[in-house]
Amino acid sequence: MTNVPSRVSIIVPVYNVENYLTQCLDSLVKQSLSDIEIIVVNDGSKDNSEKIIKEFAHQYPEKIKAFTKENGGLSDARNFGIDRAAGDYIGFVDSDDYVTETMFEEMFLLAEKHRAKMVICNIQKVDENGKIIQKLTQLPNMPEKIALEDNFSVFSDISYFACNKLFKKELFNQRRFKKGVHFEDIQLIPQLLLECETIAQTQKFHYQYLERTDSITKTHTEKGLDILKAVSDVEKVFRESPYSHKNKELKNFQIFEGIYSFLAYLAYVKKEELFYSMSDQLVLFMKERQIKIQDILKYSRFGKNYLLSLPLKKKIFYLLFFAGQKRLIRKLI
Repeated sequence: MTNVPSRVSIIVPVYNVENYLTQCLDSLVKQSLSDIEIIVVNDGSKDNSEKIIKEFAHQYPEKIKAFTKENGGLSDARNFGIDRAAGDYIGFVDSDDYVTETMFEEMFLLAEKHRAKMVICNIQKVDENGKIIQKLTQLPNMPEKIALEDNFSVFSDISYFACNKLFKKELFNQRRFKKGVHFEDIQLIPQLLLECETIAQTQKFHYQYLERTDSITKTHTEKGLDILKAVSDVEKVFRESPYSHKNKELKNFQIFEGIYSFLAYLAYVKKEELFYSMSDQLVLFMKERQIKIQDILKYSRFGKNYLLSLPLKKKIFYLLFFAGQKRLIRKLI
């Protein structure tokens, strides 16, 4: 393996994804940006993922850096990759997803052009046949270069996925993904944004998020409470950041990432007793932050009322919850 410095390190955590890994790695070795390293971390897979990784590493020794470790979860695998990244910038790609050929070239050039520590692209959900299910525009009606001090609404408006962003490596000097938790992106990525003065974005749908048929019916458990814990961790960092005076945006972040994200998860909790205990935790979260129902109902994202933009069933679910009609909600789920 040649040790040539790379401008971009792409970290791919792998765990039992033999059916999807080839498409993912194929999209990465074909990147139009040649100055990259692809750090593939096999996080204790028990299927044929290791065999696929070895085949790619053998075929593309100048691009693929392959590692195998004991299973430690997504955060641990990403952190493992960060510790070994040689690039000036770091990107993350989930091993069941794939990207366009020009994704990392365009995002790297935007980062350099605008001296941005974070670059964002759009996402589209695709099915296993490659058919587009949903387009997820991240920052509509925003310029290519965004000065956070003047456009801090993005703090509460953007979706905090790690995988559709390019990060300046220095953002990880003091920070890592929190191990042993779910929703690690919500916990870390806002903290990284608070370290930025300028970010950049492209309106291209570079990231292809695979809606797997075997993941749609995932069990929703008390792990959803990690959403509220993640928001709490961000709040602590926010108060020490250069943006600590932006109280409105913090409240909007609490509403969107805390309350709405939590409710979206809670809607699929099937065990009745757990549903009610998690509901109580959300009510406590709101009381501690003095967030009123009217604040939630009026919450605006990208200049539009968020509740009104939801599908009808989800809208009814949320309205019943805010009205305290949790028993009626059970008939919806």
